Amino acid sequence: MHSSVHATESLLFSTLLQIIVMVLAARAGNVVARKFGQPGVIGEIVAGLVLGPSLFGHFFPDAALALFGAKASSPITIISQIGLVLLMFQIGMDFEFGHLGRRKNRNGSLGITAASITVPFALGFIIGQFSAPLLAPKIDPTTYSLFCGVGLAITAVPILGRILKEFDLTRTEIGVVAISAAALNDVIGWVLLAGISAYAAAKFSLENMALQIGGILLLAAFAWFGLRRVIRWVLDRYPVTAGEISPNVMTAVIAITFAMAICTYQLGIFAIFGGFLAGLLFHDDKAFVEAWRRQVGRFVLVFFLPVFFTYTGLRTNVLGLTAASDWMWLAAILAAAVGGKIVPVFVASRMARFSLTESAILGTLMNTRALMELIVLNIGYDMGFLPQNVFTMLVIMAVFTTVMTGPLLRVLLPRAGYAVPQGVEA
Repeated sequence: MHSSVHATESLLFSTLLQIIVMVLAARAGNVVARKFGQPGVIGEIVAGLVLGPSLFGHFFPDAALALFGAKASSPITIISQIGLVLLMFQIGMDFEFGHLGRRKNRNGSLGITAASITVPFALGFIIGQFSAPLLAPKIDPTTYSLFCGVGLAITAVPILGRILKEFDLTRTEIGVVAISAAALNDVIGWVLLAGISAYAAAKFSLENMALQIGGILLLAAFAWFGLRRVIRWVLDRYPVTAGEISPNVMTAVIAITFAMAICTYQLGIFAIFGGFLAGLLFHDDKAFVEAWRRQVGRFVLVFFLPVFFTYTGLRTNVLGLTAASDWMWLAAILAAAVGGKIVPVFVASRMARFSLTESAILGTLMNTRALMELIVLNIGYDMGFLPQNVFTMLVIMAVFTTVMTGPLLRVLLPRAGYAVPQGVEA
């Protein structure tokens, strides 16, 4: 009895110590990144990488082993996954479908979405096919290539939203089109990821895949036509008062979100999809969205998100890319990721009658990946369809493509007649 209590206390001690380090490092990274004109989340991602084998684990291996162990402990893994479910709930809740009112914006968004998914997905798949024998010899080449394709195709709505706010573009035409296209891109990206995950997990059984897809459609129909009405009734009965969500409503929301996460997990497409689907059901109630963001959202961003970034950083070893061929494949991935987003989005924007500079701005914005990319990569890595080195390359690509957005916007925006605000808040 005494030994089990001691083991629990010991686990609690190490988990609390890890969380203190993660949260403080992420906040420091956030502050530093904002001082350099980057979204704070980039600093949080870099802080996660610094704590992993790329820096702290390399120079202080004994200290890193004592602090984090040989691999992330079960509590940290679970906390990061709960955080992701809650984060995906917020992302679903924040989707702005209303931006697509004007025909030009609608057509522009649809064209940009198509261009921003098909070309990078195809390039990622091709890179996967060519690199599979060298970088992933023990992994099914088709599944590996599909994950590479999705990795390049994703655009990160949450980070893009922060960048648009930072540059005061949220109400401008290009801001509206960019966030709408990114939202559509994300929905399609998640559907692709769900399909590929089901394809991979079902071990190529068409029958299993058909059952999973059928289950997903049934769950979506139940959520949209049944659960949404129940939620609306609850929110009408217990509305947000004085900007506060009642404890009863918050309890119901958490239960619904986690129940949806269980449903999507049982369907074999990961719990985080359930969180996203639950968020979409609350999207219409602006007062609830605002109150949730203030009451719960900030805690999710300050506590849960750093744990996820560090969890990713502990699995990413930049110094593990030792062979010249590794760096050549990284260069190929970066070229495909950047060129495969900016060029096709530029062409699609020109076809939608945006100016040359506005088209370049839209291409730059859609190149933002960061958070969503890391979620996709962790799923691929956990399923065993992305080897360590490729996981590292794609994490570097996610950070690089997001870091380049701010400096490019500072050059392009004045040319399109937009003022660049002083001071950065993200």
